[in-house]
Amino acid sequence: MWRFVGNQLKRWRTKAHVSREQLASASNYAPDTIKAMEQGVRMPTARVLDVADELCGAGGLLSAGKEYLTRERFPARAREFMEREKEAISRWSYEVTLIPGLLQVESYARTLIENRLPSLDKETVEERITARMERQAILTQEKPLVSLNFVLYEAVLRSPQVSVEQLRRLVEVTELRNVSVQVLPFERASATALMGPMVLLETGDHERYVFSEGPFASELSADPDAVSRVTERLSMIRAQALGPVETAHFIERMVTSHE
Repeated sequence: MWRFVGNQLKRWRTKAHVSREQLASASNYAPDTIKAMEQGVRMPTARVLDVADELCGAGGLLSAGKEYLTRERFPARAREFMEREKEAISRWSYEVTLIPGLLQVESYARTLIENRLPSLDKETVEERITARMERQAILTQEKPLVSLNFVLYEAVLRSPQVSVEQLRRLVEVTELRNVSVQVLPFERASATALMGPMVLLETGDHERYVFSEGPFASELSADPDAVSRVTERLSMIRAQALGPVETAHFIERMVTSHE
């Protein structure tokens, strides 16, 4: 729909002999932003559609496109995973560099989302933050009660973006009966633990999916071989990590050292 509305925007602008620069100036956007909207890379905004409708004499046809546009709450590469996560009865994950989204406080999430490249517009930033916070309802939902298991490499906690507030949040979630948090200390990490993050989901139908996310590409797979490899890696890393009680004490000591 983004591409369709963007294409119509370009067609009407061209037909009316309105330059991209003229539309950009009238709607207070950069010409490159208008170009991205016309190409479907960015969602055309209500302001651009309304201004273009008037400049191009579209008689309300461009403005009518507003009601069909919805801002995506998650990046395209993660949407299928988010849908599967809603069906999960258990979730195991390992993170090497970042606090998992389900455990992030808003300030940490904002830092990550606002500073991603390429940059997001303000509206998308706010929508993504809201969606991430709402997604955390899975932590406390009762039906179904989801078993959530997180292992964090120590480097995740040592990042300068991790505040005392974020550390306290991690301690809080360890008190939930369906949540397990473990820390893998530097000295216990094997080569396997440095190969990257991973998530293993199991649905109510006992289907298993693995999700791996990198800086440029992500993959969701139900391939039995992939599921087997990730299960083995997760089991090994969990065995090397501190137990949940030790982990809580470990993070509490970090909080104390920050105060």
